[in-house]
Amino acid sequence: MTTTSAGHAPPKSPLWQRALLWLITIGCFAWLYTRIDAAAARQGTSAASYLLDTFANVSWGPWLALMIPYSAFFFLVDSTVVWRVVSWFNARVPWTSILPIRASAYIISIVNEQVGKGAMALYLNRRDGVPGWEVGSSMLFIMFCELLYLTFWANVGYLFAHDTLPSQFALVPWIGAGVLAVFVAWVAYFRGAVKLGAGLRERPMLKAFREASPLRYIIVAAIRTPALLGAVVVYTLALRLFGVPASFLDMLGVLPVIFFAAAIPTPMRAAAITIWVVLFPSNEAALSAFGLVMHNFFIFFNAAIGLAFLRRANRELFG
Repeated sequence: MTTTSAGHAPPKSPLWQRALLWLITIGCFAWLYTRIDAAAARQGTSAASYLLDTFANVSWGPWLALMIPYSAFFFLVDSTVVWRVVSWFNARVPWTSILPIRASAYIISIVNEQVGKGAMALYLNRRDGVPGWEVGSSMLFIMFCELLYLTFWANVGYLFAHDTLPSQFALVPWIGAGVLAVFVAWVAYFRGAVKLGAGLRERPMLKAFREASPLRYIIVAAIRTPALLGAVVVYTLALRLFGVPASFLDMLGVLPVIFFAAAIPTPMRAAAITIWVVLFPSNEAALSAFGLVMHNFFIFFNAAIGLAFLRRANRELFG
């Protein structure tokens, strides 16, 4: 039995991997500083004053009125995805029992979203006796479905708004075609149509993929979709509060790419913040401030939701 399936915490990642994540984060913020400093110099002011002016011009009351309900809505959608997948592949648990699992994992996700998913696997292993590798398989399935649905909506956004999106988005249809081809081959492999590598297919970590029909991928993507469409509305309106004009169709094309970057395991979502400026270089200060407060408010507010459920989670896990 593996240490994970026995209920023990998995080993920490090597020191060099953790150091690399912080180096990438420092590099992202250093690059942002150079862009903001250059823009501030053109205005005859300092980088700090340039950013402070941006923050001072935001109507924070309406911004909070957007972000707080959306963060709570995302939590409910996210928990529903976890409940649906775990009930399919691991154990039938009530939806309300998933809430403390998902919420408390947000606390760990402040540093790394993928570590947060690993914490959910450990939680279900200890509380419900589900083998750790099999729960890990469900978390991988969720991550794979996220890749599929973000790719789908990125292509939908590109279809309707390609004329106004940055030139880099011309790659989106090619990436979509590649992901679709991988998905077809992936399903064929796990449905037994491809005989090569049968031993790999039988591993516990891939249990969810063996049992998943194509319809289940679509169902998970459909459950997740309201969170993305809600984000399109919230991010568009919030961006306007930061003085940057934006349309809902443009945001439908941009947000899936931004959320891809948010999945990169960098502290403080540095990659997601940086990509806003990469895609919209003419608004360095506004987009840097926007990315910083949007992504970090989101993860810290979700962590606050986790704190609200932490006592119940600890009671169920250790009591």
